[in-house]
Amino acid sequence: MDADLILFLALTAFATAIAGATAFVIFWPLTLVHIRDRHPAIAAQLGEGAFLKPKALWWLLRRGYRAHPDRALSGLATPAWISLLVILDGVAMGGVLWIVGQALS
Repeated sequence: MDADLILFLALTAFATAIAGATAFVIFWPLTLVHIRDRHPAIAAQLGEGAFLKPKALWWLLRRGYRAHPDRALSGLATPAWISLLVILDGVAMGGVLWIVGQALS
């Protein structure tokens, strides 16, 4: 494979990560507002200003919201979880492809 094609694919992976970040910025704050309004125990667990706290992101990544039978919480947190996975995968794949592209050029 040509190095230029691999670098193009790396840029595409980073663009996918940016698209995931856009979805994350929409759904994660909505999830946190829902938690603040209807689940004070979870809100206390995640702490104030939980948007980019590692503890809150880890809670989302391990799907801690599934332990609660609130369908609205699951309906907001699931797209936030998917978008977080898209961000992580896009950055990881873009990084790997960039390294491979640099090695080939």
